[in-house]
Amino acid sequence: MLLAKYSDFVLECGTDEAGRGCLAGPVTAAAVILKTDFASELLNDSKQVSEKNRDRLRKKIEEEALAYKVTHIMMDKIDELNILHASIFAMHQAIKGLTTQPEFIAVDGNKFKPYFLHTPTNAEIPHQTIVKGDAKYLHIAAASILAKTHRDEFMRKIHEEYPQYNWKKNKGYPTKEHRQALQKYGATRYHRKSFKLLPDQLSFKFE
Repeated sequence: MLLAKYSDFVLECGTDEAGRGCLAGPVTAAAVILKTDFASELLNDSKQVSEKNRDRLRKKIEEEALAYKVTHIMMDKIDELNILHASIFAMHQAIKGLTTQPEFIAVDGNKFKPYFLHTPTNAEIPHQTIVKGDAKYLHIAAASILAKTHRDEFMRKIHEEYPQYNWKKNKGYPTKEHRQALQKYGATRYHRKSFKLLPDQLSFKFE
C-alpha cells in the first residue's frame, strides 16, 4: 500500500525521472500533485507496471491530478551538464511548470538540489529525497509513470526516423541490439555524445 505523502504539508508534489541510463534520447522528468482522494490499486513504480497499465494510469493521473508537468531535457543539455545534473534540472523544470505551487517536494532517489521559488522572495521549497520512493509514495509513483510513458512516446516517434536502432523496443537503453546498430551505422543526433556508446576498441563517427 503506497503512502499519500511524506510531509504534513497539504500541497506536496512527487517528482521522478526516466532515461538516465540510456545512450539516446532525452532524460524526462515529471512532477505531480495528487488530490487527497486520489486512489489506484494499479499505481506503483513504473518498472513494476505493465505497459498497458502504465498507459491506463497515465490517462487517470493526467485527468485526476491537481497539477502535473512533464519535461524533456535533450541530448545537448545532458552533454553540457552531465546526466546527474541534467536529471535534477529536468525535475526542477517540471516543478517550475506546475500550475499549482507545491509547499513540499518528495524526490525519488538520493540526489537533488534545493529548489527555489522564481519570485522576489526566492524562498526555498523544502524537499526530501527518498530511495525507491516510487515504490513507497503515490505521487512519486505517479511521476514515474508520467516520465516513463512520455519518454517512451518520444522514443517511438524518433524510431520512425531511425528504425535501425529499434528505439520503439529498447527506448535508447544500451541493449546488445542497440550497440550492434551503433557499431554498424554510427551515432545519430539523438545519441548522447558524452556517453560511452561503445567499448574502447570500437569507434565510429557522429552523423
